[in-house]
Amino acid sequence: MVGAESESNPTARRLLEIFDRLLAAIGPRGWWPAETPFEVMVGAVLTQNTAWKNVRQAIDNLKQAGLLSPEAIHRVSLERLARLIKPSGYFNVKAARLKNLTALVMEAGGGDPPRLLRRPPDRLRTDLLAVNGVGTETADSILLYAAGVPIFVIDAYTRRILSRHGLAEPDASYDRLQKLFMDHIPPDTDLYNEYHALLVALGHRFCKPKPLCDECPLQGLG
Repeated sequence: MVGAESESNPTARRLLEIFDRLLAAIGPRGWWPAETPFEVMVGAVLTQNTAWKNVRQAIDNLKQAGLLSPEAIHRVSLERLARLIKPSGYFNVKAARLKNLTALVMEAGGGDPPRLLRRPPDRLRTDLLAVNGVGTETADSILLYAAGVPIFVIDAYTRRILSRHGLAEPDASYDRLQKLFMDHIPPDTDLYNEYHALLVALGHRFCKPKPLCDECPLQGLG
């Protein structure tokens, strides 16, 4: 992955070495696991403050009930929606957020998620961030994984990993961390997709609050 351009850029070199090591040690993640762009959008809301296995169960509940579409979520009662997504936690809050996000799809996209996602990236991000309950990580996850926009998603795992490897301060802002990647790594949707997924895997398996440094693929990183 390391190209000629990164040879004179130490930060780019380190970031790409992290990617190469993680890809070799963990392998391709195939993320985001979803059948449609709208499923990605729903998952981006449901994954807030919970593990993916819980999101998977909530999404399966919606599928089994025939409610994994903008029209269906728009019509269903808030109470029933909350019951179906209960495995994801904070289900009353997330049900309201799903309703808010679906309202954007219905109003701005005419009920067609791909139509909404084809908006210019800056406008789409602004629209998503205007939805009550959609923050920067959720909006950027939708942009990257549903719309295919090359924008780097920052999460708690990424913040922890960068801090522990001296690439950013622990209290660095979301925008600062995102800029670190996007200023030093070419804007490639597939690369950003895989890189973010690998960082999540690293944080989940090794770079925990109590880290497993001796087993970490990044052990000895310069």
